[in-house]
Amino acid sequence: MGDATAVAAAFRYPGPHSLDQLRNHVAAIESRPVRHAMENFLSQISNKKLSEWEELHTATLDLSPKFVPYVGHAVWGENYRRGSFMADMARALREAGLDACGELPDHIDPILRYLDAVDEPLEDVVEVLPQALMRMAKELSKAERSNPYRHVLDAAQTVAEELIESRRKAVT
Repeated sequence: MGDATAVAAAFRYPGPHSLDQLRNHVAAIESRPVRHAMENFLSQISNKKLSEWEELHTATLDLSPKFVPYVGHAVWGENYRRGSFMADMARALREAGLDACGELPDHIDPILRYLDAVDEPLEDVVEVLPQALMRMAKELSKAERSNPYRHVLDAAQTVAEELIESRRKAVT
């Protein structure tokens, strides 16, 4: 499992064993900055009851979300370009053998898992992911500065930056 997949796990709705699973994912993260951000997230949610974490997740990501966790929406809003991106992502997820787990194909969870599953991600993903994550982080910061999910977004941004940097090095 790669760092992006570990971060993706934090975007999923929490269940009875989610905290232990997330701790295991975080312990396996190779990137120090990504691991640090995720440890900050863990420290803030580990003292919450499952019901409190569920409420936080729902308030942050689902009902009247603090930020919209859809990459295509963050970049293009609700226009045809997002639809094209989602169609491309749906095809790319299928080709990589990944399930969107009930999410739209431009949701941050399947996109992060996709990054770990392929050697050469779609160019659109590489191009727009950092911008989308920056917008999501800005929205969350405006809505609720102390929200623990800001650490998950920090981790996701670092994963995206590291991916882009590694691709630049591979090209040169």
